Amino acid sequence: MKVSYHGHSVVKMKSQEKTILIDPFITGNGLTDLKVKDVKPDVIILTHGHGDHIGDTVELAKENNSLVIATFELATYLSWQGINTHGMSIGGAYQFDFGKVKLTPAIHGTGLVTENNEIIYLGMPAGVLVTIEDKTIYHAGDTALFSDMRLIGERHPIDLAFLPIGDNFTMGPEDAAYAAQLLSAKKVVPIHYNTFPPIKQDPHKFVEMLEDGTGQVLEAGESIEL
Repeated sequence: MKVSYHGHSVVKMKSQEKTILIDPFITGNGLTDLKVKDVKPDVIILTHGHGDHIGDTVELAKENNSLVIATFELATYLSWQGINTHGMSIGGAYQFDFGKVKLTPAIHGTGLVTENNEIIYLGMPAGVLVTIEDKTIYHAGDTALFSDMRLIGERHPIDLAFLPIGDNFTMGPEDAAYAAQLLSAKKVVPIHYNTFPPIKQDPHKFVEMLEDGTGQVLEAGESIEL
């Protein structure tokens, strides 16, 4: 299986049969290598309801008849826009035809800010565990450090973890390095940094904090084979 990173929090998984895209923030993402017209996801998974994570979901899902997996409230909101969704809740898992998805806790906010100065609540934020072809990928979403990351790692041996390091809105490099220790993932890739001025970070310094050498910086478009 090929797993690639595409700037901000965009992650793509390519199995033998399916293409899965997590948090497809493409339009307006100055760090991505992707173009909406070229992306053909079978499945889209969303960690939470902020604009820089929902991104181009509606357009992509309509164009490609993609299944969108998200927390129940976010999935319901998107279903009203005419796309195929599957709602879940934190702690729940479901076996899809491409693999197993489980939502984990994340400590963050969620919701869309409208032009009418309103905030639409879109359910709890989440992390995502995706198991495909006997490999488990953990996308932490936007989150602070929390001690139950140790439990996530103990219950679900993780082959590859994507952890936010941007600070300000999520955990910063120091907390993310400790999160990596709690998770005991075989490989750790930093995400959610440098897209906007408040989350400017050096991902290579983060990788240097990981004493066991598990860290790897992926530039937009680079991938890991599992």
